[in-house]
Amino acid sequence: MYKTLKPGFLVLVLLVVAMLGACSAKSEPSVTPAAASSEGAGGTDQSLTKVKIQLKWVPQAQFAGIYAAKEKGFFADEGIDAEIIPGGPDIVIEQQVVNGAADVGITGVDSLLVSRDNGLPLVSLAQISQKSSYRLIAKKSAGITDPAQMKGKKVSTWFGSQQFQLLAFMEKNGLDPKKDIELVKQGFTMDQFFNDQVDVATATIYNEYHVVLESGTKESDLDVFNIEDAGVGMLEDTLIAKKDWVDSNKELAVKVTRAVLKGWNYAIDNQNETVDIVMKNVTDGSTTREHQVTMLEEIAKLIRPEGFTEKQVGSFVDESFTRTADIALKYGLIKKAANLDEALEKSIYEEAVKDVTN
Repeated sequence: MYKTLKPGFLVLVLLVVAMLGACSAKSEPSVTPAAASSEGAGGTDQSLTKVKIQLKWVPQAQFAGIYAAKEKGFFADEGIDAEIIPGGPDIVIEQQVVNGAADVGITGVDSLLVSRDNGLPLVSLAQISQKSSYRLIAKKSAGITDPAQMKGKKVSTWFGSQQFQLLAFMEKNGLDPKKDIELVKQGFTMDQFFNDQVDVATATIYNEYHVVLESGTKESDLDVFNIEDAGVGMLEDTLIAKKDWVDSNKELAVKVTRAVLKGWNYAIDNQNETVDIVMKNVTDGSTTREHQVTMLEEIAKLIRPEGFTEKQVGSFVDESFTRTADIALKYGLIKKAANLDEALEKSIYEEAVKDVTN
């Protein structure tokens, strides 16, 4: 049965809080001489400011806009020498940014709110994803065509800070997640689902869902429940930085944000080329081009959903942030209501897109 859990990464976050005193010196960006490179005209015959960008996971199309911004010279055009640092299961993005190992990073909004609740001075510069990527999936053979039929079933999801969308979905549909379902910790593969160890599994629409389809399962063989459509989706990827770094480097923060957003619009409009760029950065053979094509197709819908213009990419939608913060507070992810006015550096985003026409 479900037990109340403290998010796993909070231990590391609290350690970072203790280290803040030793890390209080501001992390100033370094300036390196630019060499002729593939980063476009902006990358030659001038000095570039070094900026380290920490990803939340390994190289993949989830970060296609950042890779496109580097490859197409959008960072260099802003006078930036961007170093893209891959993430992984043992990398705490907030720790990297607070300690100055990275200047900016990509993390989930829930993680940002938890970090701020624990005293870490982090802010969002732009909201990359606008919709939840989460789906709950069940095989047709399980006979679960309505959320109410999940009662008494084994339901898997990722723990840490990632289970709260599922819990909110259950409550929204009249189920007590502590009593009515058996909550199972989900691994990084879909083996539990394939082997019928769980009745319902969590999948992101851009990754695990297509892993299931690529295994030979047909969409018609699945019942799929959309967390966003249920009205309990939490915002995910957001661009963060340390508050004092932003205050000391506002122009640079605007330039970084502008290059990232330009990269994302380019990636969305030029998906085949951008997948090739992503695959150049996948050096361990852990994925295929075909999977990355699908990932970018789905990611694009989350970042520039229907009705969004190029200028709206990266924007802060108050309703979505309020919902995310409310869910985080309800389930004890944060101890006090989030101050979104302080958490969101809207002026950086607004300056970054000021000259975008549409």
